[in-house]
Amino acid sequence: MPGWLEAGLWGLGGGAALLVGALVAWKVRVPQPVVALVMAFGAGVLISALAFELVEEATESGGLLPAAGGFLAGAVTYVAANAALARRGARHRKRSGGQQPSEGEQGGSGTAIALGALLDGIPESVVLGLGLVGGGTVSPAVLAAVVISNVPEGLSSSAGMKRGGRSARYVFGVWSGIALASGLSATVGYLALQSASPAVVAFITTVAAGAILAMVVDTMVPEAVERTHLLTGLVTTLGFLTAFGVDRLGG
Repeated sequence: MPGWLEAGLWGLGGGAALLVGALVAWKVRVPQPVVALVMAFGAGVLISALAFELVEEATESGGLLPAAGGFLAGAVTYVAANAALARRGARHRKRSGGQQPSEGEQGGSGTAIALGALLDGIPESVVLGLGLVGGGTVSPAVLAAVVISNVPEGLSSSAGMKRGGRSARYVFGVWSGIALASGLSATVGYLALQSASPAVVAFITTVAAGAILAMVVDTMVPEAVERTHLLTGLVTTLGFLTAFGVDRLGG
C-alpha cells in the first residue's frame, strides 16, 4: 500500500472515532460524569503520548531547538485561533451540558463550533501521517491516544450540540467532515514531508504536539474537572500510565 494512502487511512480512522462518540451521544443518554471520566482518561493518554512519543522522539531526531520552537509555535497558534473562535460561540464546544449557545442565542455559533472541532482534530491526524515519514510506522501509543481521546470528545461535544438544539444533520455532518479532513491532513502531511530533513519533520511534529497539549488543557480538562472534581487528577494519571505502558511494551 502506498505510504500516502496508508497515512490517509490512519488519519481517517482516528477522525472516525469522533463520529463513533457522536453516534453514542445521539442514541444513548450517557451520564455526564461518565463522559467526564473518560475525557479525563483520554487527556492523560494524550499527554503521555505527547511526552514520550512525539516530543521526545522529535528532539532525538531533529534537535532540541527545532522541537522546542515547534512546540511553542503550535501552542501559540492554537491558542490564538481558539480565542478567535471562542468569541464567535465555540468556547464550550466540548462541553456536554447546556453551555453551548444555540444559533438563536449567538448567530454564527454553529459555524464557529464546526471550525473549532476542525481545529482540534487536525493536529492529531497530522502526527499520525508523520509517523509514516521515512518508512516508519504509526505508533501504537499515539494511535491509542487519538482514538481513546476522540471518542469522549465526540460524545461530549455532540451531547452539548444536541442540548443546544443542533440537528442530527448538523452534528453528523460536522464529524463526518472532520473525519474526512483528518484523512486528508494525514495524507498531505506525509506527502509534504516525506523528503524533508529530520529537523523540519521534528519542527512540524512538535507544532502539532504543542497544539494538541493546548487543546487538552483548554477544551478537555474543563469538562472533566467540572463533572468529576477530585477524581480528575487520578483518572488522568491512570490514562497517562496506560499510554506509557503501551509505549514501553510496544517498544
